[in-house]
Amino acid sequence: MPVALYMLAVAVFAQATSEFMLAGLVPEIAAELGISTAAAGSLTSAFAIGMIVGAPVMAVLCRRFPPRAALLVFLTVFVAVHIVGALTPSFTVLFVTRVISALANAGFLAVALAVAVRMVPGERTGRATALLLAGTTLACVVGVPAGALLGQAWGWRSAFWAVALISLPAIIGVVLGVPETAGRHRVGGLVRELGALRRPNLALTLLVGALVNGATFCTFTYLAPVLTDRSGLDPSSVPIGLVLFGIGSFIGATAAGRLADQHPGVVILGGGIMLVLGWTVFALTAVHPIAALIAIGVQGALSFAVGSTVIARAFVLATDAPTLGGNYATASFNVGAALGPALGGLALDATQSAQAPIWISAALGAAGLLAAACVASSNRRDSAVGSHSS
Repeated sequence: MPVALYMLAVAVFAQATSEFMLAGLVPEIAAELGISTAAAGSLTSAFAIGMIVGAPVMAVLCRRFPPRAALLVFLTVFVAVHIVGALTPSFTVLFVTRVISALANAGFLAVALAVAVRMVPGERTGRATALLLAGTTLACVVGVPAGALLGQAWGWRSAFWAVALISLPAIIGVVLGVPETAGRHRVGGLVRELGALRRPNLALTLLVGALVNGATFCTFTYLAPVLTDRSGLDPSSVPIGLVLFGIGSFIGATAAGRLADQHPGVVILGGGIMLVLGWTVFALTAVHPIAALIAIGVQGALSFAVGSTVIARAFVLATDAPTLGGNYATASFNVGAALGPALGGLALDATQSAQAPIWISAALGAAGLLAAACVASSNRRDSAVGSHSS
């Protein structure tokens, strides 16, 4: 793999850390800025909304920009707003920086995915995608716990400074490692690229991605009450659960990168079946601490194995949307990241049961599996028609 891809993964690591780290910093932010915990928690929602809106908007605005230049602009803005966030005494300014950083993150990830798959041969698309997503999984393993520790030791602002510093090597790596022509493509008509969404296979694949990610973050967001209220563990065990989820995610994304290029259907359908079964078993055995911790790691691995493969398939199916294809995948996954926790929260409030989000994850996973089966069936029909025509 080109060294430049590893530098892009470093940037993705920093951005994913920024996205998730507030889960451990909300109390400190609320106390220092004199706001409610709910208001501080809205910073996470601001980032998610910025990601959903940012993916298509940034794609349209930057369609004709050279990819390397776009990457540098997004990274520079991302670093700048984190510096502002680390310095500001205003909650309003901090809120705005979260939205802007999410816009920059969405734009960077979409362009980085497009650059990554065009820097490697077609048979390595899955591995390139998995490498970038490894930055996200490592953020769960290292970045989020480290951000929480920094916040406890030196205040929440130190975590913002750390994200800015981690991003600097990525800027240097893009300048030195990403060829000026990397990811360049002929820019077609916007209407034609948007028309790719009318193809059932692409639309269904994006739906699979949203549902799988929704299931993942539905339970991930509420791991703390699952482990403390249902499994009976001490609150100090929550970071252990987060680390196990991150380790599983890293293993799953890495392993899938080697399988997805040759057998994407097997990974998506087989992994989807295992995901639904895994969420069901997790919900039924969450009362047992050891079983719950094991399930967290297993589900992290399966979720990111299937998720990274779906992203790779979305790129294959969106070949006639070279500037928007990455944004389709980014937007669909962030729709899931926003939808899953919202549904899990509603279920948690309605039932007052810490297991409820896990059952919602199982339902979302089952819906994703059904959509994946529809894609597979459509592919078989298309193959049969092509064979008959020839």
